[in-house]
Amino acid sequence: MRTPAADARVIMEGELEKRSDNLLQFWKKKLCVLTPDCLSMFADGQKRSKAKELKLQSIKKLDCVERTGKYVYFTIVTTEDKEMDFRCPDESCWNAAITMALIDFQNKKAVQRVRSRQGGPESQRCP
Repeated sequence: MRTPAADARVIMEGELEKRSDNLLQFWKKKLCVLTPDCLSMFADGQKRSKAKELKLQSIKKLDCVERTGKYVYFTIVTTEDKEMDFRCPDESCWNAAITMALIDFQNKKAVQRVRSRQGGPESQRCP
């Protein structure tokens, strides 16, 4: 698993399992890379295939965190109310990393909105 020191843009990299949308709902392993803007999922377990990207701006919340003996299960809810189910080994903390990245992303966007309404960064300086 890559740490932030290895690449400043990568928050976390490793394996996640995503439940398929089809009727049988198999769990499929994905190599995932979390950055400050996006969760990229590679279907082949390596970075050879084109990644499916889930932009943080399209995530409403991370929900339904449940721990079992072996896994942590969680659901990502998009701004279009689509639900995507994931699971990861209990010790990997993907749910926490995604939640923190989402909070950081939303905070930065909120600061940008406030600054744009108040006329830019100069008006945000403390005395």
